[in-house]
Amino acid sequence: MSSSIVHKKQQRASSPSYQFVKEVGQVTGGTLLAITMLTSAVVAGGLIGLATSFRNLPDVRALRNYFPSETSYIYDIKGRLLASIHGEANREVVPLDRISPDLKRAVMAIEDSHFYYHHGINVGSVGRALLVNWQRGAVAEGGSTVSMQLARNIFLTQERKFSRKVAEAVLAVRLEQVLSKEEILELYLNQVYWGHNNYGVQTAARTYFNKSAANLNLAEAAMMAGLIQAPEQYSPFNSMEQAKQRQEIVLNRMLQLGWITPEEEAAARNTEIKLGRIRSFQGSAMPYVTNAAAQELAKRFGRDAVLKGGMRVQTTVDADMQRMAEETVTTWHKRIRAQGVNGDQMALVAVDPRTQFIKALVGGVDPRKSEFNRATQAQRQPGSAFKPFVYYAAFASGKYTPNSIVEDTPVSYNDGSTQLYTPKNYDNTFQGPMSIRRALEVSRNIPAIKIGRAVGLNKVIEICRVLGINSPMEPVISLPLGAIGVTPLEMASAYATFANYGWHSPPTVIVRVSDSSGNVLLDNTPKPQLVLDPWAAASLTSVMQGVITNGTGRAAQLDRQAAGKTGTTSSERDIWFVGYVPQLATAVWVGNDNYRPLGKGSTGGGFVAPVWRDFMQKALKDQRVEYFRSPSQFQRPSAN
Repeated sequence: MSSSIVHKKQQRASSPSYQFVKEVGQVTGGTLLAITMLTSAVVAGGLIGLATSFRNLPDVRALRNYFPSETSYIYDIKGRLLASIHGEANREVVPLDRISPDLKRAVMAIEDSHFYYHHGINVGSVGRALLVNWQRGAVAEGGSTVSMQLARNIFLTQERKFSRKVAEAVLAVRLEQVLSKEEILELYLNQVYWGHNNYGVQTAARTYFNKSAANLNLAEAAMMAGLIQAPEQYSPFNSMEQAKQRQEIVLNRMLQLGWITPEEEAAARNTEIKLGRIRSFQGSAMPYVTNAAAQELAKRFGRDAVLKGGMRVQTTVDADMQRMAEETVTTWHKRIRAQGVNGDQMALVAVDPRTQFIKALVGGVDPRKSEFNRATQAQRQPGSAFKPFVYYAAFASGKYTPNSIVEDTPVSYNDGSTQLYTPKNYDNTFQGPMSIRRALEVSRNIPAIKIGRAVGLNKVIEICRVLGINSPMEPVISLPLGAIGVTPLEMASAYATFANYGWHSPPTVIVRVSDSSGNVLLDNTPKPQLVLDPWAAASLTSVMQGVITNGTGRAAQLDRQAAGKTGTTSSERDIWFVGYVPQLATAVWVGNDNYRPLGKGSTGGGFVAPVWRDFMQKALKDQRVEYFRSPSQFQRPSAN
């Protein structure tokens, strides 16, 4: 229940609603009031006597701490709504003072015009309803009070039995002893069903009229109040004619009670109704983002809390950058297919190195055909994009620098089987001695394997774990060539840590989560830790700048400093480009879900680097140029 529901009962007499009904009482007459109160008191006393027969009824005192299920909302980092998530009930709870006075009057007029004078039940209203309905030849007014309806909606079933009706009355009397009239009315208006999966006035107002409950005018309020009796039947989406007829009944009732003037009634009847649109169960405009956020929330809070907890979730994603990423994937998927690459899927993840906030997340070519999020769930071989982890391990050991020489010469290893493992370079040639810098720039395989064995493959795995790569890996000889499965998110996050000189936070798609009252449930303000050696990270960045300026990643060149690495697996089943500038790291992957080869000549440098470049140019268009720090600005580690 919202924080405003629990009020002090002594404040009731001074409330606007109470004063309003006092005036209504003067209009309707003291005699009717006296008879109604006397009858209600007598019946209430009788029902309290019968209460011993209902020992198993729920304890209404629980409503003091009752929280109606609420819809959760997911926003981008700038507060733009991306999606709403809910179970059966699409509801946003609002306090009574944020509900249109016209709507409160309209609801009481048609559902319980003596709400402020009875003690839960009103025999007079039951009799009056029978008379009005007979005179009108239609159901114009119900006999249950607001308190009885609230008790039924929260505690009981909708079955039409006398025993259920008596139980409803008993609970209504108890309810009035525990909560104030304002508390009951607020609960009712937030609890009642309004049609099209809208529970509560706020979601209903947004659906029917595209405005908040506080801003409903008299015409809209009367039409909404008329929905309560049969929401789908009187829905203006289904029949504006029936909705207008029901609206007229509500307005007439308000006029009879003296709650509106004839001029107001006529004006409301003639007011043009502008409808909104049905919102419940509508899909997210950015499903890969919102699904990833929902999964992260479910792990932390549980699925039920996400569907019913009324969470307000601020994601890390920038909707503008997300649209750029989605458009990039759509455009380039068609383009590289036309160039002969038989790749059905593509994924792209962009991460801010300074915060590890995910800025864009595209898990496939078309979420309407497949919601499987390849950016966070598909473990694919990174190929040569894994080599930077090996060379970082070498630099961090203190035994190697980018200018250290390694031999690109034939070699064979005993991998424990009867056959020797003889690695080859992509072009099946050998270039002899070369610097580590050049070996990574042109992506030679033999040097990476030799350096990996020299520094220790277990050490390489340890570094990967520190960087948040949790995919399974074994210290096999081919590990430096990327013979493991990793996700694009793991790669983007790890490279982002290189870009930030070893400072790392767990990557996240969520900035902050609060409840509907503004209480913070989760705060993901970054708390970076230094997990890598800064000199080694800066040295690796310096080398990977050469990949783009002088190596296999030339197609990724930007109008600013950038570092990155191409990746191509054996048989061309996976092709990558992962790279970064100081303020953004992005991984792009292309492949097939069934691991079918992409075609001879399909390489990360040839086909994925241009995709990366296109996205980065768009994403960085309005951002200032930043420069990498030189390794000389950090202290080189001593040799172990």
